[in-house]
Amino acid sequence: MGFPDGFLWGTATASYQIEGAAAEDGRAPSIWDTFSRTPGKVLDGDTGDVATDHYHRWREDVAAMARLGVGAYRFSISWSRVLPGGVPNQKGIDFYSRLVDELLDHGIAPVATLYHWDLPQDVEDAGGWPARDTAKRFADYADRIGRALGDRVHTWTTLNEPWCSAFLGYAAGVHAPGRTGPVDALKAAHHLNLGHGLANRALREVVAPSALHSVTLNLHHLRGEDEAVRRVDAVSNRVFLDPMLGRGYPGDLKRDTADLTDWSFVRDGDEAAIAAPLDVLGVNYYSPTLVRTWDGTSPREHADGHRQGAATPFVGCGDVEFAVQPGPYTAMGWPIDATGMDGLLLRLHREYPGVPLMVTENGAAFDDEVAEDGGVRDERRVAYLRDHIAAVGRAIAAGADVRGYFAWSLLDNFEWAYGYSKRFGLIRVDYPTGERTWKDSAFWYRDAIGANGARIGDPDDDGTVRGQDH
Repeated sequence: MGFPDGFLWGTATASYQIEGAAAEDGRAPSIWDTFSRTPGKVLDGDTGDVATDHYHRWREDVAAMARLGVGAYRFSISWSRVLPGGVPNQKGIDFYSRLVDELLDHGIAPVATLYHWDLPQDVEDAGGWPARDTAKRFADYADRIGRALGDRVHTWTTLNEPWCSAFLGYAAGVHAPGRTGPVDALKAAHHLNLGHGLANRALREVVAPSALHSVTLNLHHLRGEDEAVRRVDAVSNRVFLDPMLGRGYPGDLKRDTADLTDWSFVRDGDEAAIAAPLDVLGVNYYSPTLVRTWDGTSPREHADGHRQGAATPFVGCGDVEFAVQPGPYTAMGWPIDATGMDGLLLRLHREYPGVPLMVTENGAAFDDEVAEDGGVRDERRVAYLRDHIAAVGRAIAAGADVRGYFAWSLLDNFEWAYGYSKRFGLIRVDYPTGERTWKDSAFWYRDAIGANGARIGDPDDDGTVRGQDH
């Protein structure tokens, strides 16, 4: 039957994961430059110094998007490139201006994310996200880049996955900046929320009235025992959803963390500032999470992929364990279960009615191999995309207002603490040379876009890739 008219098909990337050119044209270090250079933090000592060299190959990459037929491209802007040391850097701004113009020339809507985890190192040195001043600095950055690009960007996204920024970066220590303070993580979550609200308002003052305003959250689709689900939901989902959508911080979250903080870092007026109007809520989904209450005696399971260090990102959930789920699994060790996609979208539709949704990331890493003929037969990724897009279709059919779908990712790239060991791309990158090769999933996605999703989910659709020419 296909998807609704106007459904937006896209793909997504992030600045530190693809751009490279880490010290070129005035760019200053970010926390990920520092973290990746710290021994033992990133697999094999990999850094984003070169990544996929998108900074120099962006025209080639935009041409590939045009051949894919995407209607939109979600990219992130490097705060360190455009505002190093708080001073506007015209060379950095010009890079994104050229990229936006090239996208528009190819009929691709630019979807710009202001923050995808790469905080300038000087801002971290001044306190980072646990410091209130960082929210104001973020709003100032939004104002500057909004004035530069605001006449041409289709959708502005303030933050990508602030849960990862706050709780993986400041509680678990497995992401930059690598700190392990649970109270700092809660402060960071609040100041990310506040920064979102202030930046949203700043953008609305300077960008085109037609632009849409958004945020992207990696919401955990939780299953398991009710009390365990409630606790994890509070600190992984509702800590952002509720204040951003005008409900304030959940009372149960405050009770769960009362032994850590009195939440006095939330000042009068903050919750009103956070609840800036949203035109669309971005949703990232990869796999479900199974939780239960730990009995305190049996060996504790740490199935969740975020529990990589001695510290946990799930602040206030000390009696919860993350259970192993049945396979199959991606190369990340994440269970493959597309029913979590429509389950999550329908939950948002029910509990936060009237908020349009966009799937801003969905995809899978697998151990891709290059065949003798040079092709990449990534049948498992094709099946993953087919089943998850079908789940989006089911959610729409059940009433959810879902406006689009963005496949993660356009390119293989620097996968954070996993370095270059995990490949999520539709297009394979040979890291020594930078050469791009379309995988079968790219051809399949091109065909799906061309048909506006027709036949996806049809029992007779076996996911066959129908054309290899590009």
